[in-house]
Amino acid sequence: MPSRILVADDERKIVDLIKSYLEAAGFQTLCAYDGSTALALAREGCPDCLILDINMPGLDGLDVARELRKTSSLPIIFLTARSEETDRIVGLELGADDYVSKPFSPRELVARVRAVLRRSSARLGADSGESLLRRGRVELDMRKRSIAIGREPRALTTIQFDILAFLMREPGRVYSRLDILEATAGTAYDGYERTIDAHIKNIRKALGDDSDKPLYIGTVRGIGYRFIEQSDPG
Repeated sequence: MPSRILVADDERKIVDLIKSYLEAAGFQTLCAYDGSTALALAREGCPDCLILDINMPGLDGLDVARELRKTSSLPIIFLTARSEETDRIVGLELGADDYVSKPFSPRELVARVRAVLRRSSARLGADSGESLLRRGRVELDMRKRSIAIGREPRALTTIQFDILAFLMREPGRVYSRLDILEATAGTAYDGYERTIDAHIKNIRKALGDDSDKPLYIGTVRGIGYRFIEQSDPG
C-alpha cells in the first residue's frame, strides 16, 4: 500500500500544492488546516509521515509536535520560514526528523518525505544484516527499531535511533557532526551540522545520560561525538 502523508498548514494553497505533488508521486494524503485537526488526524488517521507548518494559529506546529512526542515516534518534517532559526532548533529538540524552509521546492519536499520514510523502514539494520546491536547495557533491536537499557525500553525518533546506531557501531571512534549528518540523513540533506547537537541532546535525554558526566555519548570539543566504550554488564 502507498504511504500516507499528513499535510498540516493553515494556508490552503500550500496544502493543495503539496497534496498534488505527493499524490503525483504515488502517496496518499490527509490534510489539516489547523493544529487541533492535525493532532487528531496524526493520532487517528495512521499516517506514515507528517508535514507540519510551525506557524499555525491556536495550536501551532511546535505544540502539535510536543503532544505527539509524548506517545508517538511518527516522522515529522517541519515547514519553517527562512528567518526562524530558533523555531527550527526548537522543532528538532522536540523530535522533528527534518525541516524544509519556505519558500520551498515541492519536488524537494517529496524527496525529503521519501528520505524520511526510508530511514523509518529500518534501513540501517537491513543493510548491515544486524539484528541486535548491544554495547554494555544499551541494546538496539535493528529490525524492530526498539531500544532498551538494562531491558528497560526507551523511546527514540527515527533519526535519533539511526544516529545512536551509527555511533554504537564503533565505540570510542570520534565522528564529526558532518560525518553523523551524512551517515544518517544522506549527503543531499539540506540541513546544517548544528542540527546534530539538538538530536544528541534528545538522545541523551532518552538514555538518561548526563552531558557533564556522560555514560554513553561523549562530546569531543571542536570535533563532534563518540559512543563511550562500555564494559560487559555481566
